[in-house]
Amino acid sequence: MRKIYPDAAAALEGVLFDGMTICAGGFGLAGVPERLIAAILAAGTTDLTIASNNAGIDGEGLGKLLRSRQIKKMISSYVGENKEFERQYLAGELEVEFCPQGTLAERCRAGGAGIPGFYTKTGVGTLVAEGKEVKTFDGEEFILERGIRADLAIIKGWKADESGNLIFRKTARNFNQPMATAGKICVAEVEEIVPVGSLDPDCIHLPGIYVQRLILGAPYEKKIEFRTVREAA
Repeated sequence: MRKIYPDAAAALEGVLFDGMTICAGGFGLAGVPERLIAAILAAGTTDLTIASNNAGIDGEGLGKLLRSRQIKKMISSYVGENKEFERQYLAGELEVEFCPQGTLAERCRAGGAGIPGFYTKTGVGTLVAEGKEVKTFDGEEFILERGIRADLAIIKGWKADESGNLIFRKTARNFNQPMATAGKICVAEVEEIVPVGSLDPDCIHLPGIYVQRLILGAPYEKKIEFRTVREAA
C-alpha cells in the first residue's frame, strides 16, 4: 500500500469535501500539521467542523482557516490566544463546542477505539453538563460524553518509517496520538522519514496501521507562541 506522497496537496487529494469533520493534532503551536492546514486552505474546503485542542493563533495554525472563513464549528478546550476566533464567536459567525481538555482527548481516544460514549465526572454541575445524560455511580454523578469520529485526522510527527510507524517529540505528542486514531483516514506530516526497521519498536508512539498517508514536511520554522527571554544583567 502506497503511503508516502510528494506533498500535502497530493496526500489530501480525493479526501477533502465541504461539510466534513476533521480532527487536528497539536498543542498551541507545537505539533501542528501546518503543511496539511496550508493545503486545506489552498483547496478552499468549507463548512468544516474541526476538533482540536485550540484554534491556533491569529494567522498561524488553524487560525489560517478561521481567517479564510472555512471553519463552521470548532470543538476545542482552549481558544484564548486567537482574537479572530473571539470575534467570530461573539458575532455568532462561528459555532463553538467547548470541551474540557482531558475530556476532549478521551473523546477522540474513545472514538478511535470504537467506544461511542463514556461517563466522566468532569463538568458535573457546570455549563458543560447542560443537555447531557447524568448517571449516578457509587453515589456520585457522572455525565455522558460522546466519542468523536472524524472523516479525516491531520497530525504532525517527528520521525516516521516508510510504513507509517511514527514517533512524536515532547509536547508535540499531546493530542496528535488520540486524534490520529479518531479519523477514518489519517494523514501525517513528519520531519524525517527513515527506512523500515530503523526505529526501535519499543519507541513507536503511533503504529503505522493508523496512518494511511504520509508526507515529509521539513524544514519547519518551529514557531513560538510567547517568546520569553531573561533580562540582560
